[in-house]
Amino acid sequence: MAQPNAGRPARGAYGKRRRVPVETGRQVYAALDLGTNNCRLLVARPAAGGFRVIDAFSRIVRLGEGVGRSGELTEAAIERTVAALAVCARKMRRRGATRTRNVATAACRLARNCDDFLFRVEQQTGIALEIISTGEEARLSVAGCSPLLDGHCEHALVFDIGGGSTELTWVTGCPGADPVIEAWMSLPHGVVSLAEIYGGDAISGDTFEAMVALVRSHLQPFEDRHGLNGHVAAGALQMLGTSGTVTTLAGIHLELERYDRSRVDGLWMRFDDAASITRRLLGMNYEERATHPCIGRERADLVLAGCAILEGICRTWPVGRLRVGDRGLREGMILSMIRNDRRHASARQR
Repeated sequence: MAQPNAGRPARGAYGKRRRVPVETGRQVYAALDLGTNNCRLLVARPAAGGFRVIDAFSRIVRLGEGVGRSGELTEAAIERTVAALAVCARKMRRRGATRTRNVATAACRLARNCDDFLFRVEQQTGIALEIISTGEEARLSVAGCSPLLDGHCEHALVFDIGGGSTELTWVTGCPGADPVIEAWMSLPHGVVSLAEIYGGDAISGDTFEAMVALVRSHLQPFEDRHGLNGHVAAGALQMLGTSGTVTTLAGIHLELERYDRSRVDGLWMRFDDAASITRRLLGMNYEERATHPCIGRERADLVLAGCAILEGICRTWPVGRLRVGDRGLREGMILSMIRNDRRHASARQR
């Protein structure tokens, strides 16, 4: 798939990953993830074993709405997104962020008018967005989720169901070592793009199965090349999912009256339980999904597309259970920046 904007260098005060010559412990790190559906910001300070969050922001902006059909970002989507990014810029200034990384993913990789959007964002907010490749997106997802990987399981499949694409990464590792990426793929469908193809308000059982079949048709070549089911059969493959889809299903599974990250992040969920929740959601109408406390109106037309992607992954690699991560690119960026700064500080000391 062509990625005309991938890898373009960032511009502006909030886009350069500059190294500031101060001790790592005094830095304030900010990571912004602009996806096809969400705009998310995390601001943190280094702490023992990782970092401590001092501010956060998340808003559904649907930047990629309609991009699959028209190839362009709409004016309404741009206005929503610029407004959210302005909030992020204010938070970064107020918290005194000294090290920042601001990335954009699938919608900006695909949109023909992305250059105009980037210019407008920088002019109005001071944020220079860096459009990352699918490979970098997969790497950052793994970096952000690595604390949830079972150190006693040699292989893991990490997936991130996004708005415009889904990244899957096969990693290996051993206790005490960082995971090694063996292979990765980007499925050219996320919850927004799949819902635009099949609809989101009313989904029949047949339509849902058609979505699952489409997802599996893209996943099978990855299995054919790498043979992950051999590790599944040996009980040596862990599955870790990070996205609004898996966290939503986890919240429903726990029967939460209000979403609670502390209970969802790190939860183990059986495939059978996820499939049961999907059947329940298929039996609901749009309004019933919209009023569910773990879904809400902004996700009601997207949740079944996400369930179809998850079901396709689960059927392709029948591990039996998955671990849920309410973390991803932002955490991966902050951890990577902290580690890089510590390496440079050690090098200066030597």
